[in-house]
Amino acid sequence: MLLDTASLYFRAYFGVPESVKAPDGTPVNAVRGLLDFIARLVQDHHPDDLVACMDADWRPQWRVDLIPSYKAHRVAEEAPAGSTGPDVEEVPDTLSPQVPVIEEVLDALGIARIGAADYEADDVIGTLTARAKGPVDIVTGDRDLFQLVDDARGIRVLYPLKGVGTLQLTDGALLRAKYGVDGPGYADLALLRGDPSDGLPGVPGIGEKTAAKLLDAYGDLAGIVAAAEDPASKVTPAQRKRLTEARPYLAVAPKVVRVATDAPVPDVDFALPAEPADPERLEALADRWGLGGSLQRLLATLRP
Repeated sequence: MLLDTASLYFRAYFGVPESVKAPDGTPVNAVRGLLDFIARLVQDHHPDDLVACMDADWRPQWRVDLIPSYKAHRVAEEAPAGSTGPDVEEVPDTLSPQVPVIEEVLDALGIARIGAADYEADDVIGTLTARAKGPVDIVTGDRDLFQLVDDARGIRVLYPLKGVGTLQLTDGALLRAKYGVDGPGYADLALLRGDPSDGLPGVPGIGEKTAAKLLDAYGDLAGIVAAAEDPASKVTPAQRKRLTEARPYLAVAPKVVRVATDAPVPDVDFALPAEPADPERLEALADRWGLGGSLQRLLATLRP
């Protein structure tokens, strides 16, 4: 089971009241909400391995170089000139301080927590999925990861509809029914229609339904581009014009939209811990941040 950790702690932050606080009055709603999410996921799905995948860089420069608008609207503060660090993402003021606490608690528990320099959590998930020898459940509120769905390999996306108690089990059949594409086709669909939440312009005038019809007719993005260049194809004049004008975007968008499968992800033990890796540290964190029942529920779920 691969967790898109930021996606889940954002959901926890907005789903759990800020009145959930540490003894000193600091909000810990995202911390406790995420612990409850993990407990419920382990209880319901019994994964052998669990990895909390992290954003080492939420807006990699190599993606920005290809499409400058990529996540540009989420930048709160640009990295200083000459810096190798990422831009600062716009995050609620009371969420930012909770992220280091989440990381410390996961480490003390012994839950594998992995990021890769210059890559997003999506890329860590893509890489670990490519390496996996067995079935994979990806837990994310980000539809971009639908592109990894692969029924033949048992790769599914568990997409939270309400908390993590109600999950949309996203497999090939659901993608075909809802979007008219399979997993790999979803990336082509996404780059054609665009995604304002990621700053991806898409092809003007081509929405989700038109993109799905084009993919059904011509197979993939390369087939659509070839059809647009073929005067004998059945691409309408308006679509042909739009696709031709969007060629510069279509040339670079696949690398931006498709998750990497070759991120430098360390090979560590992903096994779900039966006992905390650092019980003393975990107890200190529980007292300091008032993790109470959320932590106890997770510990009870982890014990064999």
